[in-house]
Amino acid sequence: MYPFIRAFYHMARARRMPKLTPFETHVSEHICWPWDIDLWMELNNGRTLTLFDMGRVGRFMRDGSREAAKEGGFGLAVAGASVRYRKRVTMFQKVKMYTKTVGYDDKFLYLEQSMWNSKDECCNHILLRAAVLDGRKMVAPQKFIDVLQPDLQSPPFPAWVQAWIDADNTRPWPPSRD
Repeated sequence: MYPFIRAFYHMARARRMPKLTPFETHVSEHICWPWDIDLWMELNNGRTLTLFDMGRVGRFMRDGSREAAKEGGFGLAVAGASVRYRKRVTMFQKVKMYTKTVGYDDKFLYLEQSMWNSKDECCNHILLRAAVLDGRKMVAPQKFIDVLQPDLQSPPFPAWVQAWIDADNTRPWPPSRD
């Protein structure tokens, strides 16, 4: 089951934090609870993605995205991701998460998130793209951005982000079934 109580907690915390501009970094803290672990007694890979959701919830509360989405009738949905798992996160371990919007193009918003342990080692890192939805239809992110902050321009993507976008554009869709 989706951790709604955890999501509401992060929303409430974010409301009490200073506002952010659209490209500033949101920092949040998370704990690996017993229900987050897998058979190897570490943070489950699927739950890692859910914790990254929690970081985005706080981020979108602080930069005005939640209000802009509500005002414009938009939704946001993850439309692709590349994740690196590098250090174990074990039960009751605390991690610090950094969440930032990298930029946007004519199709997607791009966000980067990372989790860091108490030794200041990066445990996990994700680059994801989010689609902006108007009803059930995907629309250009600029429509959402115009509500969030008119005249906001995306910074250029770092080379590694652009390389991921370019590589993903060569991937066939739909995929082969053989």
